[in-house]
Amino acid sequence: MHPNSAFKKEDRALFEALITEIGFGMVFFTTPDGPRVAHVPLLLTEAGTLRFHLALGNALTRHLDGVQALAVVNGPDGYISARWYADPDQVPTWNYIALEMEGPVRRMDRAELLALLGDVSAHHEARVAQGSPWTMDKMDLNKRERMMDMIVGFELTVQAWRPTLKLSQNKSHEERARLIEGLKAQGTDAVAALMERFGS
Repeated sequence: MHPNSAFKKEDRALFEALITEIGFGMVFFTTPDGPRVAHVPLLLTEAGTLRFHLALGNALTRHLDGVQALAVVNGPDGYISARWYADPDQVPTWNYIALEMEGPVRRMDRAELLALLGDVSAHHEARVAQGSPWTMDKMDLNKRERMMDMIVGFELTVQAWRPTLKLSQNKSHEERARLIEGLKAQGTDAVAALMERFGS
């Protein structure tokens, strides 16, 4: 979380849209063996919890039930060249969006895990342009059950939302306009669009 208050924005709808659009993040926890991270598909529920699954052999799987953990979703990011500023007395930086979410985690039962897998695949299959959506009922039931034996579902109840929208809000309108043009020229359109929308 960036310490500059200019980069904080309390916009729950924006946070939820970021999670839903990206659908992937990281879960962190310090285990007895040291800090560990898992890279996971994330599903935000209507109740505002985060659901995800891990491989049974993942280093976090045996530690997460009943603990306080941290989940992170990263949005678009881009390098900001110091050459784009009118003022030569600047340094390069990085613009980005990141959302940290902290809360207690519980292990889901098998029925909840099955529902999670169906919901995650349905959400992402809807984005696939060609063909009919893949669904879990297309799998052989015995194979599906064996595969489910190898994963564990979890739910994190978000108690703290810590967003960072570092989009040059601490710079003048004129400077931001130059940075946006620089980003567009190098093909970093997603960050440029976010700066146009949230940079002031």
